[in-house]
Amino acid sequence: MPTVSLIRADSYELNALRSRVEILLEPIGGIQAFVKKGDRVLLKPNLLTGSRPTKECVTRPELVYCIAQLVKEAGGNPFLGDSPAFGSARGVAKANGYLPLIEELNLPVVEFHGKPYQTENDNFHRLRLCKEAMDADVVINLPKVKSHVQLTLTLGVKNLFGCVPGKMKAWWHMEAGKDASRFGEMLVETAKAIAPDLTILDAIIGHEGNGPSGGEPRHLGILGASADVFALDRAMVDILGVDPAIVPTIAAQIRLGLGSVDTIDFPLEHPSQLHLSDWKLPETLVPIDFGLPRVVRSTFKHLYIRFIKEPMGAYVGK
Repeated sequence: MPTVSLIRADSYELNALRSRVEILLEPIGGIQAFVKKGDRVLLKPNLLTGSRPTKECVTRPELVYCIAQLVKEAGGNPFLGDSPAFGSARGVAKANGYLPLIEELNLPVVEFHGKPYQTENDNFHRLRLCKEAMDADVVINLPKVKSHVQLTLTLGVKNLFGCVPGKMKAWWHMEAGKDASRFGEMLVETAKAIAPDLTILDAIIGHEGNGPSGGEPRHLGILGASADVFALDRAMVDILGVDPAIVPTIAAQIRLGLGSVDTIDFPLEHPSQLHLSDWKLPETLVPIDFGLPRVVRSTFKHLYIRFIKEPMGAYVGK
């Protein structure tokens, strides 16, 4: 039975946030349950864009700071990584105020490099994923709660799409075409392959409406954590009052038997105690392929086909 820890948290002030994070992690064993001395620990925030730093489009640096501190205290060696669709991880981090924490904690920032990995799903024989995540001893997934114009919501599973190298993100959008169900299943398979050891969800302030970047901030006052990213996402959907069937990642994981809400243990707050009734979803949904004409999609896929024809590496669980 997966455990999902949920608490109320109202501030990004460092001392208050550190205290709430420690309370959040206590029911699942604290950071020591996930990080051992000498472990190389990837911290994977949502570093979507540097263009809207006041709109809560990315994981707050204060949360990353607190987690990095805890990792260091447990004897681990944290490093920060992501693969933004535009720009570099360091550039987007800098634009969103990460630089002080990076410098204070001497936190390395890595740019992701892809390598093909075989999957266990017959529909996706190969996925090109970043070596830096697959080779890390521990992956801590740090998503932001946001509405999403293509996927309805972006939570923990979608955040791991950042472990797909930048060019391949575009390829998968073209490959899926207008099939949101197929795209959602690919995202679930990506999450299974990365297999984050711990996911901590930043829902103190979310981003609602026309996300992932075109909406507006919304105070939620919630933090969530679990070793099971699928269970945590399923719980958050219930908190937001969103039908799981209209969220492609949630629908896909339900089809695959992952994250059933009936088997989740909630040692602290229950989703029903945190439920919202007025979370704003996108006004209209955009096709996975951005509505591009078929000839453009075909040309684009041809240009990137070499990225999925490389020899396969062995499947590893991380």
